[in-house]
Amino acid sequence: MMLEKKRIYILVKTYPTISEQYSELVCTAGVLEDGSWIRLYPMPFRLLNDDQRYPKYTWVEVKAERATSDFRPESYRPDISTMVVELKPKKVNWDERRRAIFKNKQIYTNLQRLIDEAKSSSRTSLAVFRPTKILDFVIEPDNRDWDPKKLANLQTHSRQLNLFKTIEEIEEEFKVVQKVPYKFSYRFEDDSGRRSKMMVQDWEIGMLYWHCLSRADNDEAVATAKVKEKYLDTFLKRDLYFFLGTTKQFHNIAPNPFIIIGVFYPPMPSPNQQMSLFDFIDGS
Repeated sequence: MMLEKKRIYILVKTYPTISEQYSELVCTAGVLEDGSWIRLYPMPFRLLNDDQRYPKYTWVEVKAERATSDFRPESYRPDISTMVVELKPKKVNWDERRRAIFKNKQIYTNLQRLIDEAKSSSRTSLAVFRPTKILDFVIEPDNRDWDPKKLANLQTHSRQLNLFKTIEEIEEEFKVVQKVPYKFSYRFEDDSGRRSKMMVQDWEIGMLYWHCLSRADNDEAVATAKVKEKYLDTFLKRDLYFFLGTTKQFHNIAPNPFIIIGVFYPPMPSPNQQMSLFDFIDGS
């Protein structure tokens, strides 16, 4: 496979997970200039140089090649050393975001149709979905710590890769991001009335939780209530879309292989629409 330069508008940055093979990872996805989807993986986000740490809704250029070990057609393996992040506009331009996101793209409203495409020869694994009705936003307790086995493997792997560094330097470089001790999910209906519950696993919701926890003096009940307030009360006043993606592991075997890997919440298309007070988190 040959490396090709890609210019990508970043739409998805998931909350970091720990991989036994690749260390700490962020799944990144976006659209090319023609509107087609692309997934970049593996992406060790916290090991990137400061000038390479891309926020959402930013154009980046990177050389990448088709991921031969991944059957999903949107998946590419990036050469991190070639990545250049373009300057993100200081002012939020929702019209520009809409144009980039919706260009040459099907907006799904029927979940079964999307699942059928994922299971077909097209193997669709990234999509924009517009829920017909939001029923609830569910917050459930989750494991509070990372899997000890994966952490141990990560330490061993990192030492093998850094034979000329001290243990302290290695541990600092591979410092693991805090695990969010809750699972966040939307319950919603599609245009057929089908009800679904789907997890939200994007970077933005994880950062929002830690931000709210800090402001609430580590009161988790207050922090989770603030997260729900944004994702339910505030977003229901907006033009809400989900970025959906599959995981390679469950794409072919799960009845519904999709999870919510990003949320797009522009104001309702009205010139008098006011910006939400909750825009302090903007994918950074």
